[in-house]
Amino acid sequence: MSGTLSQAEAFARIRLLRSPNIGPISYAQSLARFGTAAEAIEALPELGSRGKRSYKAAPVGRIEAEVAGVRKAGARYLFHDQPDYPELLAQLESAPPIITCRGNLALASEPCVAMVGARNASAAAVKLAREFASALADAGFTVVSGLARGIDGASHEGAFPRTIGVIASGIDIAYPPQHTDLQERIAKEGLLIAEQPPGTEPRGRHFPSRNRIIAGLASGTLVVEAAPKSGTLITARLAGEAGREVMAIPGSPLDTRSLGCNQLIRDGAVLVQSPEEVIELLQSFTGAPRSTFRVAEDSADFDYRELADVSASDSADAVSGLLSTAPISVDELIRQSGASAANVHMALLELEIAGELERHSGGLVSLNGAQN
Repeated sequence: MSGTLSQAEAFARIRLLRSPNIGPISYAQSLARFGTAAEAIEALPELGSRGKRSYKAAPVGRIEAEVAGVRKAGARYLFHDQPDYPELLAQLESAPPIITCRGNLALASEPCVAMVGARNASAAAVKLAREFASALADAGFTVVSGLARGIDGASHEGAFPRTIGVIASGIDIAYPPQHTDLQERIAKEGLLIAEQPPGTEPRGRHFPSRNRIIAGLASGTLVVEAAPKSGTLITARLAGEAGREVMAIPGSPLDTRSLGCNQLIRDGAVLVQSPEEVIELLQSFTGAPRSTFRVAEDSADFDYRELADVSASDSADAVSGLLSTAPISVDELIRQSGASAANVHMALLELEIAGELERHSGGLVSLNGAQN
C-alpha cells in the first residue's frame, strides 16, 4: 500500500481521513498529536465528545471495501510523507494527506503549469488552449487541468502525454461522461489523480477541493477564457493564495467568456499572449510571483509537532466563545485568547472533530453555520 508504512498504519491513515469531521488540517494535527493514525483513531471519541452525538470513526468494513476498489481500478495510494508525493502540492497547508493515482507519477515532480478555463469555451479559445499546451509540453512542462469540457479537455489533448488530470470523483468514475476515453487515456499515458474514495460521484463541494490540487501542483496557473464568478476563478484565487503565479489571456470585452480573464488581469494577474511569455515567467519563478492576484496575508507558521506536548485542551470553550460564523484568522484567535498557539490549535482540533468548526482558505476558521 505504501512505501515504508506498515500495512496496518497505512490502513489506519485511510480510516482516520475518512472519519467524520476530519479534513487535511485536522488529519495532520491528529498525526502530530498522537504519533500514529492508529492512536489518533483511539482518541477520536474523546476529542469529539463536545458534539451532540457520540463520535464513531469510519467503519473498518468501509475502508476494506475502499482499498479493494482502489486495487480493482488499477490505482495506488500516495501518502503525504512519501518521497514521490509532489513537492509543490505538499507546501499547501490544506494539501490532501492521501490521494489515489494511476499513471506516470514522475510527471507530478516535473515543472508543472495549470491550465483552466470555461466549459462553454469559444472555438478560438479551445484552439488557443491546445496550442499553448502543446508548446508548454514541448518546453518540458507538465500541463495540469481538471478534465472538464472546453478549455480543460483541449489543454490535456494538446499536452499529451505530459499531462495530469485531477478529478472531483473517485479514481474509478469518469466525469463528465463525454470524457471517459480522454480520462482513460490520461490514466494510461499521463497521470490521473483523485482525492475522493473510489465509487464517489462528483458533487458540487468536491470541485473547489479538486481546484486546490490543480493549483497546488503547479508553479503557475494560466486562465485561458473564463466568465465572471466561474469555478475557474476559484482555481486562480487558490493559486494566488498559495503564492503561485497567476496568468490570464486577455479577450474582447464584448464576449462574456473573456470578462473573467480581463478582471483577473485588473486584479493583478499577469497578462500573457504567447506560450513563450508563460515559459519565461515560470522558468524564472523563484517562489515570489510577479502576479499580485489575491495573495493571502502572511500568517505565522505553526509546527504541528508542538501539539505532541499538549494535553486535551481546556481552552476549547474560551476559543469557541471568540468564534462566530464570520471567518477569522487563527493568528487573531491566538492574540485575543491569550492562550499559547499550541493550545489554540488543540482547541480548534477538538471543535472541528466535534463538528462545530469550519475551516476556510487563507487560514481562516469559523463556527459551523450548519450547527444549531
